[in-house]
Amino acid sequence: MATKKSVSSLKEADLKGKRVFVRVDLNVPLDDNFNITDDTRIRAAVPTIKYLIDHGSKVILCTHLGRPKGVTPKYSLKPLVSRLSELLGVQVKIANDCIGEEVEKLVAELSEGGVLLLENVRFHKEEEKNDPEFAKKLASLADVYVNDAFGTAHRAHASTEGVAKYLKPSGAGFLMQKELDYLVGAVANPKKPFAAIVGGSKVSTKIGVIESLLEKVDILILGGGMIFTFYKAQGHSVGSSLVEEDKLDLATSLIEKAKVKGVSLLLPTDVVIADKFAADANSKVVPASAIPDGWMGLDVGPDAIKTFCEALDTTKTIIWNGPMGVFEFDKFAVGTEAIAKKLAELSGKGVTTIIGGGDSVAAVEKVGLADKMSHISTGGGASLELLEGKTLPGVLALDDA
Repeated sequence: MATKKSVSSLKEADLKGKRVFVRVDLNVPLDDNFNITDDTRIRAAVPTIKYLIDHGSKVILCTHLGRPKGVTPKYSLKPLVSRLSELLGVQVKIANDCIGEEVEKLVAELSEGGVLLLENVRFHKEEEKNDPEFAKKLASLADVYVNDAFGTAHRAHASTEGVAKYLKPSGAGFLMQKELDYLVGAVANPKKPFAAIVGGSKVSTKIGVIESLLEKVDILILGGGMIFTFYKAQGHSVGSSLVEEDKLDLATSLIEKAKVKGVSLLLPTDVVIADKFAADANSKVVPASAIPDGWMGLDVGPDAIKTFCEALDTTKTIIWNGPMGVFEFDKFAVGTEAIAKKLAELSGKGVTTIIGGGDSVAAVEKVGLADKMSHISTGGGASLELLEGKTLPGVLALDDA
């Protein structure tokens, strides 16, 4: 992907008095009383919005929340206004739609440095269909387009891709820029040795990532539920562990491919097994090749952790996507937490550590080490697709730098 125009290249002349349409990702979790339970995404959007406020723009914010089918009051953005206003230090106004006369009137009333939040863009089914007429209506509200919603950049929706066709300049916000710098930059030309740690329950969801990373890494560490498909492919008994029977040949071919490429592929040598899938299950450590019937692997064992950490000690760049075990249960979180601690320690020694979205982000936050990593990706699917070497429609639509 070509380098894209960044909001940092837009100065006072481009922004003062201009209406700037900013696609942000404020898709935050709310509890039953509509309180925000995690404001990470709102905080992540602040630098771009502040930059625009400080340069005298009239800021129009657009986001989705959840997956509403039509107008659904429980997915309204109203609960976000007070936290957003507090973080920005300005009183954010909210519209009761994202297009139409009332919205146009509120935009016309915006002062320089003012902020208007449009109502949930997914209340219109045309958003996800990337309907050109709907995109035009959104674009008609503004002069400039900034996309800072990395989490939805892999979707070609009206607000993430369509709008960019009708507004110039269009550029990436600071958050989007940082994601691209790390996820594209690190993978394209990493400081070597380069290691990837791929976990998660299923091989099927990570095939693209593993295949793409095998072309680039020196070390590939595998953990999580997917390892049992590899063990079974190698002829080991896996008890009642999770196995994708239709992916056994694929697992064998990935092991072969690593050999051919000279990639050091590390599978756990021992695992923590349990007699049931529960936080209070009985557990014991066994060699990976000796899982008894009726038991299931729920974490990587102590020997595996030691081997993995020794391998990571040799590296200069590490990408981590997916937990080592069922980290939601404390008893089976040891492997995942050990990796998080190791990466935090290596970050302090100058290693580039990238947490590539999804559950590994939650794991790192659970251990309280998020701020120690070089980069934590805010995207789930978008991060995966970049790591798979795909281009993202929401990024391609922006102006080249």
